[in-house]
Amino acid sequence: MTDTATLVIGGVDAHHNTHHAVALDERGQRLGDAEFPVTADGYEQLLGWLADFGTIVAIGVESTGNYAAGLTRFLLAADVAVIEINQPHQHLRSRRGKTDAIDAEAAARKVLSGEATGLPKDTTGIVESIRQLRVVHQSAVKARSAALVQLGQLIVTAPAELREHLSERKTLKGKATVCARLRPELTRANEPLQAAKIALRSLGRRIADLDDEIRALDRQLDELVAQAAPRTTALFGVGTHNAAQLLCTAGENIDRIHDEAAFAHLCAAAPIQASSGKTQRHRLNPGGDRAANRSLHMIVVVRLRYCERTKLYMKRRTVDGKTKREIMRCLKRYIAREIYTTLRHDLAQLQTA
Repeated sequence: MTDTATLVIGGVDAHHNTHHAVALDERGQRLGDAEFPVTADGYEQLLGWLADFGTIVAIGVESTGNYAAGLTRFLLAADVAVIEINQPHQHLRSRRGKTDAIDAEAAARKVLSGEATGLPKDTTGIVESIRQLRVVHQSAVKARSAALVQLGQLIVTAPAELREHLSERKTLKGKATVCARLRPELTRANEPLQAAKIALRSLGRRIADLDDEIRALDRQLDELVAQAAPRTTALFGVGTHNAAQLLCTAGENIDRIHDEAAFAHLCAAAPIQASSGKTQRHRLNPGGDRAANRSLHMIVVVRLRYCERTKLYMKRRTVDGKTKREIMRCLKRYIAREIYTTLRHDLAQLQTA
């Protein structure tokens, strides 16, 4: 018979079509494992299966922002404590190998030992909307860049008559506008000149469509970011896209990040101890969210160019013997502290609105 007094710690290894779950008791004894489909019914079955062993204390879940995003939302809505789990340590895989059951058990044991304590991001509010729009905006920008490069390469190899016609415009964007208005003779596509016109017109129209898509997404992002983080976007050098990235990095439930030092570490802007014996030193953080680190870098670049206070700081630290790269690293750390404070205020106001 099931002991209803048993405290249960779950672990989930998430995949595209199935989630594998393992249950442990409070002493670390394995109670069982099972696989469930990635559907609403599957989520209910998983939760019910764990509850059959006893009282659920917490569930460690891998890929809470990816494959397990739906499961995480379901568990949080059911008032179940969810702990975010990174991939198992390489030593564990070296000793025991890799299966879904092993990974799920490793996730549960990280929760049981207290090694894993991080809360998953809240993906039910405006910040998740901003993240989704940013994903398609970035892909549209990349596609436009690729189309412009391809357009330039085709123009180089196009017949001289067509090249001369397009040489009236100096920029690739201007040439793309002209190409979109070309009128090739489709029945003569076997001729290089007409084929070039067809290809260039196709690229020109693609670039125009992507321009329209990017402008529409920019308008939507401007509105959402201004609503979610008005104080942050008011900071010098913090535009819509940098603020959006830092919002996505922090998550709507920013309270899961304990302090500004943890936020700086998450953004790879905090130094890491690298001391040994008599040697006392720090090194750069090679991990963290590289996209957030890039946003901090761009804010520093803007301030070094246009902010008088930052320029004076650069001069003062240069006199102290710091290199430009070292000064920029210091500025990233200061800006991370400033943005953490404004983001906390913005998101707190958002919750009370």
